[in-house]
Amino acid sequence: MSPIESNLQQIRLARDAAIAGLPPERRQNVTLVAVSKTQPGAALREAFRAGQRDFGENYVQEGIAKIAELADLHASGEPRIVWHFIGPLQSNKAKLVAQHFDWVHGVDRLKIAQALSRAREDGAASHADRVSAPFGQPLNICVQVNVSGEASKGGIMPDDIMSFSQQVAVLPGLKLRGLMAIIENTPDTATQRAQFRRMQQYQLQLKNAGLPVDTLSMGMSQDFKVAIEEGATMIRIGSAIFGQRDVESAGAKH
Repeated sequence: MSPIESNLQQIRLARDAAIAGLPPERRQNVTLVAVSKTQPGAALREAFRAGQRDFGENYVQEGIAKIAELADLHASGEPRIVWHFIGPLQSNKAKLVAQHFDWVHGVDRLKIAQALSRAREDGAASHADRVSAPFGQPLNICVQVNVSGEASKGGIMPDDIMSFSQQVAVLPGLKLRGLMAIIENTPDTATQRAQFRRMQQYQLQLKNAGLPVDTLSMGMSQDFKVAIEEGATMIRIGSAIFGQRDVESAGAKH
């Protein structure tokens, strides 16, 4: 068994154990997104062979290159890869993301959401004969919330969640799925839990307002178990699967 396959197996076991530890009424499926930024295509192929299908990329050009490199996997008869864009997004890159990805996590500006909407609609119209994703179906959107209040983090402020989400929900070509957060980087479980719990409460407020949200994207390598206990439906794991990323080359991947 390869290191990547072994790591995936251990994370899935830990995820499933965290779910099983919840009261029956709170158990739900939790999607594992393998954060593959700066990882070579060969590493993604290895994870694919181990059954991984959701991959998250932070850099637009790097992500698009990998989508093209791994396109042959879609013709293999296996379930297709679902591509998540999880990094900060500039408006001039929105068209590329809308044309190549299935999900966008971290939307926190209306300008970006509108650009994604226009590009997705334009792409669907010009590729009407294509039945495979991404065209022919809406782009899944998670609104990023700055739940920790740190100036260094992106995301909208909690007081703006409702109005912003309502504006995103009506944009054509997009499907508002829920909320996303990167909590404070701390080993303190109580702090982690408090921030994850607030995210779950914000998500519940959207549901109570009639928005059909079903996704709470939160939890990474160091805190995903606590995130699951507090309602995460999607966890984003990178280093625990692939090992430490190549930090030196990250800046050139945009």
